[in-house]
Formats: sequence, structure tokens, C-alpha cells
Amino acid sequence: MKKWMKILGIGLLLASLFGVASLARDHRYLTEHVIRLHVVANSDSQADQQLKLRVRDGVTAFLADQADPKMTVEEAAQWVQGQLPQLQKVAQSSAAAAGWTGDVRVSFDREAFPTREYETFSLPAGVYRSLRITVGQGQGKNWWCVVFPSLCLPATTEDFQDTAVSAGFSEELSDTLTGEKPYEIRFFLLDCLGWLENFLFRK
Repeated sequence: MKKWMKILGIGLLLASLFGVASLARDHRYLTEHVIRLHVVANSDSQADQQLKLRVRDGVTAFLADQADPKMTVEEAAQWVQGQLPQLQKVAQSSAAAAGWTGDVRVSFDREAFPTREYETFSLPAGVYRSLRITVGQGQGKNWWCVVFPSLCLPATTEDFQDTAVSAGFSEELSDTLTGEKPYEIRFFLLDCLGWLENFLFRK
């Protein structure tokens, strides 16, 4: 009996270690293979929030028109870095067309993100590469999206899963992000890892 209890204990320990390793692997995959878009408004006034959306529309239209959807994530990161001057012009001109005469700043770096729920999927917290566009003082509410893979506005959960799998996401990770019931706890644990990473990143 003791022998079987020992075997069971070892089995449970190995399963636990495998689960933690699997979670860590998925967390790392997300933060290394997703490039976020972060647009920050000047303030929370109605005018500034509308301006933020005008800038968003200009930038996302440029990305949709110019970015090659077949790029790898590293190619996409290099492309975004090389396009920063043009993205600056697009963001500034989009703001100017709406009557804005202040600054618009564009940068590409790692940034801590909170948990974010979209219409058809969710992304856990964590430190992701981010194309950040800040309008004026950047004191207003944020707008988040995903530059790579192109996951901003998928029409359905199936569209998201197809895009995610084609970008190299495992089926299990894709199901986790779309909130499939067997994976709700897994998303929660991924999110906890992300919040821990955010805490350490900000220290």
C-alpha cells in the first residue's frame, strides 16, 4: 500500500511540474509571438477620445494595407521598427485631420499590459512588445489591439482560432484564449503569471 501511495505521489508531483512547465511555455510563447498596439488618448474628454479613435483608424488602416500577413513575428517586429517614421507621419496626420495641433508620439518597446478581453478572445496580462501611440499628455483611456498576428477585429471565434493556429499557436492555447470551458482555469493561471511578470517588470 505504501509503495502505491509513493508511486501516486510521484505521479502527482510530475503532473504538477509538467503543468507548471506547460503554463510557463504558453506564457512565454504569447509574450514572444504577439505584438500589441496601444493607443493612449490625451485625456478622457469626449473630443480627445474621438481623436484617439481617429488616430487608431489611420494607423490600423496603414498596417492592414502595408504589413505582410505572411511575416514571422521577428520579421514583423523588424518591419514595425523600420516603419516608425512612417507610422509617426500617419498618426500625426490622422490627428491633424481631426483638428489636433499637439504632439503624437510613436514608439516600439516592451510594455506591461493588463488582462484584456476582446469580443472573441482574451489575452492574459504580461509584458509584450508594443507599438505605442501617445496623443498629447497621454492621460486618457487606452485602446488596445494586436498588430501581429492580425487579431484586432476577427468576426467570430472561429476566425480568431484559424488566425491564431496559422500563426503557430497550439490548439490548446487558442482554446484557452477563446474561453473554452475546460481551459478557464488555465487562462486564470496564465493571467497570474502575467501579473507577476508585470510586477517584476515595473520594479
